[in-house]
Amino acid sequence: MLLTLEDRVATLVVNRPEARNALDGETVAEFHRALEEARQARVTVLVVTGAGDKAFVSGADINAIRARGRDDALASINSRLMSAVEAHDAVTIAAVNGYALGGGCELALACDLRIASENAVFGLPEPALGIIPGAGGTQRLPRIVGLGRAKEMILTGARWDAGQALAAGLVSEVVPPGELRAAAHRLAARVLALGPLAVRLAKLALNASTQMPLGAGLVYESTAQAITFESKDKLEGTTAFLEKRPARFTGE
Repeated sequence: MLLTLEDRVATLVVNRPEARNALDGETVAEFHRALEEARQARVTVLVVTGAGDKAFVSGADINAIRARGRDDALASINSRLMSAVEAHDAVTIAAVNGYALGGGCELALACDLRIASENAVFGLPEPALGIIPGAGGTQRLPRIVGLGRAKEMILTGARWDAGQALAAGLVSEVVPPGELRAAAHRLAARVLALGPLAVRLAKLALNASTQMPLGAGLVYESTAQAITFESKDKLEGTTAFLEKRPARFTGE
């Protein structure tokens, strides 16, 4: 696992190209440590990608899956990692290079934003092994692309290329492989231009929208808005707009 920090952006690279960046137990533990390091560094954006150009992140080794039992599934090791990615303080961007199958697809789904290289392939092929996606695939995919498209992918074992993923709304941009990192940082720059407190609270409200009914969500939203209304960033943002200059946000 490689983590680099630059200004308010962290880039996390799953670095197991010889294993198509598969998420084994050691890699999952390293991933959690990297997430905590990025949190301690108070970065605003976290870009997640895979080493090499063949795979973003692949699922678990088939021999390892074959050896697992009920208790392994109930331990939810990979599912807890995806939840940690989803709940991270930073805005997370999945820069999907190559195959994102099984756990790799679920990792992309757990990120806030997703872009892909032209050679990206997405899929949740677990039913072909006699199991189901177990790290959020059946829950996050329909929330992103709709129930019908999610059923089409999972229940038929479909694999989507980058163009299909873009058409389905799974990713927001497709670029040539050599431009993926630059595209991810251009997207990060758009996030960095906004008020960091507002972005963090908006992410919390958006994530909460999948967990509660509309009425409760609107109360949550109003409460978050009230916090921003008392912030220095609100005063700076509105002043900068009226003065026709870029805002200088501090996150306070």
